[in-house]
Amino acid sequence: MSNPTLFLDRDGTINFDSGYIGDPNKIFIYSDVPNNLLRIKNEFGMKLIVISNQAGVAKGLMTEDDVKIVNGRIEELLKKSNIAIDEFYYCIHHPDFSSEEECKCRKPSPLMIFEAQKKHNVDLSKSYFVGDKASDVECGLNAGIKTCLILRENNSGELLVLEKQKKIPNFVANNFNEIYEFIKNDLR
Repeated sequence: MSNPTLFLDRDGTINFDSGYIGDPNKIFIYSDVPNNLLRIKNEFGMKLIVISNQAGVAKGLMTEDDVKIVNGRIEELLKKSNIAIDEFYYCIHHPDFSSEEECKCRKPSPLMIFEAQKKHNVDLSKSYFVGDKASDVECGLNAGIKTCLILRENNSGELLVLEKQKKIPNFVANNFNEIYEFIKNDLR
């Protein structure tokens, strides 16, 4: 049996994005995330998989171990609400500091989604990608899944970028309550 999946960007989507986050003490989960992730997981049987670019490693601002520790902190905070992330996928490369070959995993490439699809038997036709950046929406579109752009503090320009490229998300949300409602209505 294949699994419907909610793919999630990390910084700016699940947790506040304070810039390249290498310190687990700087992780603050948005208040609208836990309850809605729990509802999505329980009501729709969705896997929760994080797909993120972590170019701070390539830029020398943090280590890959820092990324793993921060991911662990996010897991720890979400477990307090009975939410388990099925897996974290991340790309530590950046075109200014890494080879073209190394950057093949970097969003908007759908490579990390396809890796998760194989490992977790993901049904892409019943899956979604939620993120706060144009590259998140493009990644989902490149994988052939429905996309949601979540508008957070200072990212309204991301929608303009997508509109200029004629790469429109399936849904634009102001919060995770709206994302839950979109998925609920879409699955009907």
